[in-house]
Amino acid sequence: MSAPTSPAAPFPVLVRDLGLCDYRLVYEQMRAFTTARTAETADEIWCVEHPPVFTQGQAGKAEHLLAPGDIPVVQSNRGGQITYHGPGQAVVYVLIDLARRGHGIRTLVTMLETVMIRVLAGHGITAQARPDAPGVYVAGHFDGGQMQCKIGSLGLRVSRGCSYHGLALNVAMDLEPFSRINPCGLVDMRMTQIRDLVAEPVSLPAVQQQLVAELLASLSATGP
Repeated sequence: MSAPTSPAAPFPVLVRDLGLCDYRLVYEQMRAFTTARTAETADEIWCVEHPPVFTQGQAGKAEHLLAPGDIPVVQSNRGGQITYHGPGQAVVYVLIDLARRGHGIRTLVTMLETVMIRVLAGHGITAQARPDAPGVYVAGHFDGGQMQCKIGSLGLRVSRGCSYHGLALNVAMDLEPFSRINPCGLVDMRMTQIRDLVAEPVSLPAVQQQLVAELLASLSATGP
């Protein structure tokens, strides 16, 4: 998974598959890429899995980190509160020159939420965004009742009109570490994943490819 869009496209996008990679390393690479890029630099999409890690956004509050145990906590300059990344979660980072495309941060947030919703719909899962809490949510049933569960998160940083960080969609992972935090600062929010909502086996690489395809289509549709 490492090919740009059509050369004829006004703003080509290079897609990179980083595999399983330490969060700190990828974080520093994103910052360095964004600092060094010029007006001619192609946009990039990075697909990655991270070893277990809690990441604390700029708005993060200590009280939302309940019991991290042996999982490291990394301070990040993305927006939002604390979240968890681990194997089996599709993480897609969007290194996009928003100013060049004429987009604002709100446009990108909506795009990422819509991309996740469309991919989930392809698996027969109905999901929606919330105006008060960025991310993607589904209906869940617990203890004989129904409640809203979170399945996809996002956090972004914009520097000199260019974005980095991105989205995280839970596919087939160990959800236990989410119980050690208030995910994204949401008290009593339960997390879920695709594997627990579908009957057929689910493949992380396939979901990553679906996310990338939807994202490329959205970027093309909203181009100049």
